[in-house]
Amino acid sequence: MKKEFIQFRCSIYEKKLLKIKAKKSGLSISEYCRRAAFDHSIIERFSDEQINIYKLLVQYQVNFKRIGNMYKKRNPKLSEKVVQLANEIRKHLYDFKK
Repeated sequence: MKKEFIQFRCSIYEKKLLKIKAKKSGLSISEYCRRAAFDHSIIERFSDEQINIYKLLVQYQVNFKRIGNMYKKRNPKLSEKVVQLANEIRKHLYDFKK
């Protein structure tokens, strides 16, 4: 149980920035400051727009993989390019998760 109280001074800009960062990570300002002070991980949550973009990229990656598989027998070079594009999208999706 947390009973102790600590205060610190900061500028108006710093306070606004702390509020924004805490909100993006889904934490209270107190919890955000504790985690930052003790080098605990702070994970920023995705906005609704970022989640929609991620879902769209996943769908694009799946569709390009399917197109590549369709053309594999008819035009191997086109298939290679489509598969390469799908792999690039997948790489961006993995980077997005970090």
